[in-house]
Order: sequence, then C-alpha cells, then structure tokens
Amino acid sequence: MKKIVFIAFLLAIGAAAGRAQESRQDISLSGTALIEPFTASSTNVQVHSTTAYGALLSYRFMLTPSSALEANYGITYQNKLNYYVNPNHYQVPVRTQEISAAFVRSFYFRKFNPFVEAGPGALILLPIRNSGLQNIDAKQQTLIGGLYGAGIAYEISPSFDIRAEYRGFVTKVPTFGISQFTTNKWFNIYNPTIGVAYHF
Repeated sequence: MKKIVFIAFLLAIGAAAGRAQESRQDISLSGTALIEPFTASSTNVQVHSTTAYGALLSYRFMLTPSSALEANYGITYQNKLNYYVNPNHYQVPVRTQEISAAFVRSFYFRKFNPFVEAGPGALILLPIRNSGLQNIDAKQQTLIGGLYGAGIAYEISPSFDIRAEYRGFVTKVPTFGISQFTTNKWFNIYNPTIGVAYHF
C-alpha cells in the first residue's frame, strides 16, 4: 500500500512539473506612461497634453512556443489635454482606459526574449468634472485605433520574467464632442511600459 501511495505521489509531482514546463499562459502587471504628442492642425487648433501615468494588465495565451494572443486592460490617472483655439485656451482633465488585443511574436535567446506585437484597440477618454474643466461641456469619447509595440522579456525564473516594452497607439485626436476642437489629425500616442509577468 505504501508503495502505491509513493508511486502515485511521484506521478503527481511529475505531472505538475511537466505542466509547469508547458506553461501556455501568462499574466503581467506593468506600470505605464501615456504620452500624447503635440499636434497642430490646418483648422488653427493646437493640442498638447501632460503625461499620464497608470497601470496595464495583460493576459497572453500561447498558440505555439513563439506566438501568442494577448488581451489588455489599462487605466491611467488624470492628465490634461490642452486645446489652443486662437485666441482661447481650453483644458480638459481626463482619465484614459485602454481595451485592446494583439498578436504577439516572440524570439528566444537564452534568458532574453524579444517580442513584437500588433492589434486593434479602443481608448475610452473620461473627462473629469473638476475646476480644471471650466465651463466646457466635454463628453466621454471612445477612440478606435491600432496598437503596435516591441519589447523584451528577461526570465528571472521558470515562472516569472521582467518585461519592458515600447507600445504605440494610433488613433484620431479627440474632440470630446466639441466641434471647435476638431483637428482632422491622428495621434501616435507613446506608451512605454515595464512590469512583471507570471507564467502558468
């Protein structure tokens, strides 16, 4: 009886070890910065913003050892979009949420794993009702766009890695439902991230 229990115990450990080696999923939590570039338009509107800081939660499912599908949810703390409509200046405090998906292609060099990714996404811009919003009737706006990025993961154990990435998000410059904010331009938003991933 003891031998049977011992063999079952060894089989369970072997199965768990084999499953750990075959980890096909990971989840990561990263700190992010959202940097919207200065934009000037033919409509005499200029837009620039302060940097937003926040967090990004990502889930990857490996299709093959070198390719994966990724789902992302991100949120940033308040930043300010400044609109200069000659001769007036308007400020919109905003909190941004990201919902996106991407195809990820990885490359392996010992403990260093570079990767590239691309896919569709949406940014949800939520104006914050405070004194900075003044008397502007800014409305929530959802921007559809494309995500792209490249980064590197460094394996610190079979279950964890440190992941740093430059991400970009291409979408239209928001107007918040205010016609005089129209620029007819596109943002290429810079979004560097760094965080930790857990493989399971």
